[in-house]
Amino acid sequence: MSKGAMGTIRSALTKFNKEDDAKALKNAMKGLGTDEDQISAILANRTNAQRQEIREQYKTAYGKDLIQDLKDDLSGNYEETILALMQTPIEYDVHSLNKAISGAGTDERVLIEILCTRSNAEITAIKGMYKKVYDRELEKDIIDDTSGHFKRLLVSMCTAKRDESDVVDEHKVVQDVKTLFEAGEDQWGTDESEFNRILATRSHAHLKAVFAGYEKAHKKNINDVIKSETSGDLCDGYLTIAKFSNDVIDYYVEGLYKSMKGLGTDDDRLIRIIVTRSEIDLDQIKKKFIQKYNNTVEKFVKGDCSGDYKNVLLAILKE
Repeated sequence: MSKGAMGTIRSALTKFNKEDDAKALKNAMKGLGTDEDQISAILANRTNAQRQEIREQYKTAYGKDLIQDLKDDLSGNYEETILALMQTPIEYDVHSLNKAISGAGTDERVLIEILCTRSNAEITAIKGMYKKVYDRELEKDIIDDTSGHFKRLLVSMCTAKRDESDVVDEHKVVQDVKTLFEAGEDQWGTDESEFNRILATRSHAHLKAVFAGYEKAHKKNINDVIKSETSGDLCDGYLTIAKFSNDVIDYYVEGLYKSMKGLGTDDDRLIRIIVTRSEIDLDQIKKKFIQKYNNTVEKFVKGDCSGDYKNVLLAILKE
């Protein structure tokens, strides 16, 4: 099964004509008022590659930038969702990282969520585009905005040098289980540099085997070990790598739940997960969400969001 077959947006499901779509989008933004329903109906039912074709066609036909026109006509979380759909995945990550770093304060969770889960090729592309768009080095901006062991973790992520092999060396697994135990539970204090070395360099397949081996040898889940040995942003970073390595689908299921549970909604996180996973595994995420929380993602969205914003998320989710 291809990756796209697990998403909610698939090119095989869409009847596509870039000229018709560009014209319909132009008409939706013409004159007084905007036809948000028309914008959502088109963009939530096209793949990212198709949206890029529409973007190019719009510029060719009307001599204007579609993203800029959408920005001028839309607002709030609906605008954020539409712009997330219109940007390429790399553009969207770059935009999100810059937003997290610039201005007063830093949104560390965005840095963690992107840098600790993307592939080497994606991180390399993100760094290149970040430099091109903002004329600054992403790594330097991260160093300026973070500190301590958390800064070291993000710098490690920025190198884009994680082993991406699917081959698991059992001897290395045993060694890493021993190292993590000695660096944490087996001593007073924590040797973060050893945690960093293993979590930042080993492949996700290897780490999954290490975490299973650790639990077998020491009767403790790696998430609990990380929580007892570290705190704050560093803890969140290590936990993200551990959870992502153990079960990608469950990682995003939990992220969606946390973005909507309790008072208030973390709209940035909600938008980012739904949009970025829409062509990869959103269908599986929806199914596992029901299993884990005995409720649908759609019901949560309806309870937390409203208007055009709610409608476009439901359109992407394919309720």
